Amino acid sequence: MSDNEPIAATDGYWALVRDNANFRHLWFGQIISLLGDWFNLIASASLVAELTDSGLAVGSLFVARMVAPVLVSPIAGVVADRYDRKRILIATDIGRFFTAAAFLLVREPDQVWLLYVLSFIQLGIGGFFFPARSAILPDIVPEHQVGSANALTSATWSVMLALGAALGGLVSGSWGIYPAFAIDALTFLVSALVLARIRLTVKPALEGDKTLGTVLQQYLEGLRYYKHHVEVAVTATHKAALVLCFGAPLEVVSVAIARDVFTLGEGGALGLGLIYAVAGVGTGLGPIIGRYFVGDHLPSLRWSIALGYGLAIIGLLIVSTMHSLSVVLVGGFVRACGSGLLWVFSTQILLQTVAPQVRGRIFSTEIALSMLMSAVGASMGGYYLEWLDITGAVLWMAALTVVPGVLWVGWLLAGPRRG
Repeated sequence: MSDNEPIAATDGYWALVRDNANFRHLWFGQIISLLGDWFNLIASASLVAELTDSGLAVGSLFVARMVAPVLVSPIAGVVADRYDRKRILIATDIGRFFTAAAFLLVREPDQVWLLYVLSFIQLGIGGFFFPARSAILPDIVPEHQVGSANALTSATWSVMLALGAALGGLVSGSWGIYPAFAIDALTFLVSALVLARIRLTVKPALEGDKTLGTVLQQYLEGLRYYKHHVEVAVTATHKAALVLCFGAPLEVVSVAIARDVFTLGEGGALGLGLIYAVAGVGTGLGPIIGRYFVGDHLPSLRWSIALGYGLAIIGLLIVSTMHSLSVVLVGGFVRACGSGLLWVFSTQILLQTVAPQVRGRIFSTEIALSMLMSAVGASMGGYYLEWLDITGAVLWMAALTVVPGVLWVGWLLAGPRRG
């Protein structure tokens, strides 16, 4: 596909859902499980803050959630390319149902370690789910609808962030934290039942024995793809830059904002839900509006990523004023619009340029890198709260975001080698 060949975004999103049963089941499963994900995140963060009263403890929760996918990524990527992706999705949902239900056991401060362990296990299982879901998308929709499918699934993530975070904050802040954990567990079970309706006959791209040595060798073969496709390698770093510079640190700092500055609900859970809800609206609207103007035209997608960095910086500067909760929400919205452009359009570039036989390994590596940087970023957010005030922490995030933004613009202006 030529860089300069525009792919018109003419296929309606509703038509895609209406006419493609496989995509419809995948999409409905995503809606259901994501609702529970955000219930779990709000409840977990609120519970740790309540039981420990420590910014570092909250940061450690995010680290536990992010390290696990990094550790499983070499195996997860090969699994997504070797086995039936539909069965992977169903099996991981069932595994996460049992893990999410176990969160109900955490009741006392001396049991916080169990919450970290369960978060680690749940996100480790998710490390198999997300590469398979990303890799399966071009298997169930025609090539000319991949852009529409990617935009819709990404917007759905954002909408469910808004709805799930708001409902999770409402449930946790009004009824208590444990109903949110129960809802999270049930959503995974329902999602598995919906995904079971997908009809897919795609033959896995990889074969070979099941020894660990073969799995690692095949994973390394996937990594060599980056060497010969430089833009794929560079594009796959955007999510990592996002979460390192401001994504993960801001999640930790947002807990402090909701708990200590603009407190609404039990432990600030309602306020935290509002912050996440506004972020969800921004991450959904940003790429939808952006795609209306640029379609799936690769050069335009690349420059839109640069715009995303700029919007993120502006939003962070607005948040740093801490003038009022309304101002924080406005800044969070602008920041989230930039995040949405970065996340969705970098994924779109990969979907349009990566060969099908390595898709699972490329996406698992991208997820692993972003999760690794999320862990580092969450730790940074915890230390920000220990050594700086909230304004100083957010300003540091804005300053760090300038670095990848400038590097990306320089890459574009230099006329990078395409692969």
